[in-house]
Order: sequence, then structure tokens, then C-alpha cells
Amino acid sequence: MPSLFEPIELGSIYAKNRILMAPLTRARGTRQHVPTPIMAEYYAQRADAGLIISEATGISREGLGWPYAPGLWSLEQVEAWKPITAAVHAKGGKIVAQLWHMGRMVHSSVTGQQPVSCSATKAPEALHTYDGKQAPEVARPLTREDIARILNDYENAARNALQAGFDGVQIHAANGYLIDEFLRDGTNHRSDEYGGSPENRIRFLREVTERVIATVGADKTSVRLSPNGDTQGCIDSHPEQVFVPAAKLLNDLNIAFLELREPGPNGTFGKTDQPKLHGPIREVFRKPLVLNQDYTRDEAIETVATGVADAIAFGRPFLANPDLVRRLEDNLPLNKDDIRTWYSQGAEGYTDYPLAR
Repeated sequence: MPSLFEPIELGSIYAKNRILMAPLTRARGTRQHVPTPIMAEYYAQRADAGLIISEATGISREGLGWPYAPGLWSLEQVEAWKPITAAVHAKGGKIVAQLWHMGRMVHSSVTGQQPVSCSATKAPEALHTYDGKQAPEVARPLTREDIARILNDYENAARNALQAGFDGVQIHAANGYLIDEFLRDGTNHRSDEYGGSPENRIRFLREVTERVIATVGADKTSVRLSPNGDTQGCIDSHPEQVFVPAAKLLNDLNIAFLELREPGPNGTFGKTDQPKLHGPIREVFRKPLVLNQDYTRDEAIETVATGVADAIAFGRPFLANPDLVRRLEDNLPLNKDDIRTWYSQGAEGYTDYPLAR
């Protein structure tokens, strides 16, 4: 039986264990979305993970509305990422960049532009800005010309990721952001080739993935989906009809691995009664499958040992436990994270959590 603590090949990446660090927005960049030196210390502390998936990283100013989050569209950003990836590699770790377009989940006070999405909808709740939370704005529906431009943005960011020293990329197609908005019938109200049928709603995901693969290679490309439940007002009435075919498409494109964020009815960060889809997805996606959301140590070990998934991505446990791999392997207690410091700009709650003795 496979073990959570044994190596796995994720495309071209040799991961020394099957414990992945999930993407975690931490807001330690500058107002110009440039990474900062403290981020090198933070990621290097967590380099024992089999693979680090970076915090969500903007592909363009239009698509990055989270204050102090980093981007990957400019030379300045690329240069600022280089010491961070080098610090991870110096500790024997691997790291991929998660490529992010937030769609309707941005505010014009951050980006200087009206938010965009597949259709004219708006986020259900107030949005983070530099001036506190502000009311959401109605998104402008993307034209075909806009879509072509955004595909270019994904290509540019993927190329920049490799130039910055990342070992690959993950396409963020989850959590109610732009690609997810296209996938789900609750937010996609289009009547053209990008809307209506599940096949049409998958089209944008396919085009983004094909463009990224053409830029960095399938063996360096992964995708994150969140197939069940409501995420930031984004939901589908029959998720199995769109997400199982989407997983089959990604399998046929031969991506390195697929990560699924699947909340349950008792989730600690989102709850839903919609069934998890990793079972039917596992039947059509034959490459490494990574599951995420509220896994305990024992659940993670069993999930990998029984072949339900090939690896587990841990999010919040990595916030307060830079040595999470050791703590899981030796069954040591975990530090508690401090929600006040999730999105603050200093070292507190970022690089100052103690290691296990």
C-alpha cells in the first residue's frame, strides 16, 4: 500500500512525500503586487513538503484584486520571486506557482478596472480592498477578444513562472474565481460557445490549460478544481455533469496532477451537502489525484493507503506548522494558527511559529 510519507512523481516533479502545501493567500507582497524578501523565509521554512503550491498569484493587474497579493506579469515580479524559489530549492523543496485570475471577485479600487466575468453578475459579499471591505460591483461580461487577451495573460504568467525558478504551475480553476465562474451554471449565463451545455462551459478551462501546456509542458502543468458546494456565491446545479467531463478532459491533456478542494457538511472553511466527486473523477482521471479540505492525519494516511487519492494537500495546518511533515510523521501535536495574522503584512503569524521539539 502507498504511504503518505513516501515519494511520488507529479509529472516532471519528484516529490519526496505525498504531503502537499496547499495554496494559501498571505498578503505579504507590496501594493504593486511585488513579492517581498520575508516570503523567501516563509516558503523555505515549509520546504519539507513534497510540493509547495504557492499562494494564488495574479496573471494580470485586471485579475488580481487581493491587497498585497503577489503577481507574475512583470519583470520586477519575476526578479522578486527568484530568491524565494531559490530558498525553497536550497532546502531541498519543490514549488509551483498557482496562476490566478479572480474574475468578479475584485474591486475596481484595487485594480483600477471594472471586474470581469463570463456574465454580468457580482460577488455575494463585500470584497477586500486597501480601504477595508467594500460592496461588490457588477462584472463586465468578457467578449471573445477579452478571452483571447486573457489566454495571452496565462501564457505570459506561465512563462514568467519558469523564468522565476518555479518547478511548474497550477491553474487556479476553483473557489469561485474566473475559470470556476465559467464552469458553473449559477454564474455562467452565456448563450455563445462558452455557455449553456457543460461542454461549452468547460471550453475556457480547456483553452487556458492548452495554452499553459503549450508554454511550459503538460508535465509541469496542474489544475485545481472545487467541484462541490457553493464557493463565494459560485455553484452548479448538477456539478457531476460538468466536473467529471472536465476531469476527463484534463486527463486526456495529460496534466501532471489534479487537486480537488472538497468541503463536506461539517467543513471548517465552507460547508455543503453536495456530494464530493472524487470517486467519479478518479474513474476518469488516471494521473495523480490530490485531495484537500479538513483532512486529519489519520484520514490522510488512510486516503492514500487505500488508493482513494495519491496525495493530500494541507492548507491551514501549514500556516502555524512549518514542520508539518515531521509533526504528521511522528504524530506530534500541532500549533494553532492565529486568524488575525492570515492577511497582515508582518512576520507575526507568518515566520515566527515554533518548531516541534
